[in-house]
Amino acid sequence: MNASESTELTPSTPLVWLMALACGLSVGGLYYAQPLLDLLSRTLGVSSTAAASIVTVTQLGYAAGLVLLVPLGDFFNRRRLVPLLCLGSTLSLAAAAFAPGFGDFILASFLIGVTATAAQILVPMAAHLAAPNARGAVVGRVMSGLLIGILLARAFSGLIADIAGWRAVFGSAAIVMFGQAALLHRVLPDTASTAGALRYGQVLRSVGALLVEEPQLRQRIVYGSLGFAAFTIMWTTLPFLLAPAPYGYSETAIGLFSLLGAAGALGASLAGNLHDRGHGRIATAGFMLVALTSFALMGVLPHQLTAIVIGILLMDLGVQGVQILNQSTIYTLRPEARSRITTAYMGCFFLGGAAGSLIAGVAFEMAGWRGTMAVAGLLEVLALVAWCFEPRPVAVRDSAR
Repeated sequence: MNASESTELTPSTPLVWLMALACGLSVGGLYYAQPLLDLLSRTLGVSSTAAASIVTVTQLGYAAGLVLLVPLGDFFNRRRLVPLLCLGSTLSLAAAAFAPGFGDFILASFLIGVTATAAQILVPMAAHLAAPNARGAVVGRVMSGLLIGILLARAFSGLIADIAGWRAVFGSAAIVMFGQAALLHRVLPDTASTAGALRYGQVLRSVGALLVEEPQLRQRIVYGSLGFAAFTIMWTTLPFLLAPAPYGYSETAIGLFSLLGAAGALGASLAGNLHDRGHGRIATAGFMLVALTSFALMGVLPHQLTAIVIGILLMDLGVQGVQILNQSTIYTLRPEARSRITTAYMGCFFLGGAAGSLIAGVAFEMAGWRGTMAVAGLLEVLALVAWCFEPRPVAVRDSAR
């Protein structure tokens, strides 16, 4: 099943659904450890701050992969590149499953992050193949798959860990990624290089040029990085809130909380449609306010389960809605450089997430759950302040495919 490069994807195209599934499975490796942090802290004999660093290191690996590997999508056949990264993910997940100690697990976590960037090659690939008037909806659909993958990764992780231990989580994920590599090699369309005769070093340097030349890209990086840092703070510290009294939840129960983030997947679809209708800017502020409300609610009522549940629903809706609007906007800037735009945006995005997870462990030990929610809320306030100074968008440049 080879789609031609001229194929214009719509939200109902089977290839869109397949790419959405692949994105979700690829990025899942970033999140398997999150609901297990309390368990990993106990079994590996490290502090909660050290356990939280697993998330930081994984996201740093993802940021490294975004900078070093994702630009290859602009001048290397994506049909070959994506399966190769899936094979790398297979090996990294297997290394985590058999890691004898904390240091080995940290190294494997970094490599899991690096190879999970297959998802961020698939997203601009979908944008490249999409019909122009459906690009926001196609990106939203593929990102919905990615977000659902994130949710299911946490739930899957907690469930398998309770049944067979945390090593089984990473071992079974490695098997799944091996199967995905074989499938994607068969079904992904061939895509021609859009970076011409640029060498690898030139392509990397051109990422910096995009940051200098595109103010909308810089603006959206600010929104995305601050929002994802706040998002990561909440998910990193949630196990430390839910594992002890008064909740006393198991790893399975903690992992199932991620299913509440289905609102984020709904936000992806809604945000993509709002972008296609020309309401992207005002919708961005609306989603930010939703996220800010969530952190305030969870911070004020930390021992009210209803408040936590509603807060997670609102937070995922707000943060992921902004994310889809950001990506739908930046993919209109340089159609010939979408992989490099992804590198610039997502590299900074996951550096924000890494900073958030690092802050989370320290903030929780110093100020508890309420303190971490206050920090997360402050980051959303800063994003809203930046939105107030956003320049009006320029005419969309979307003639090149």
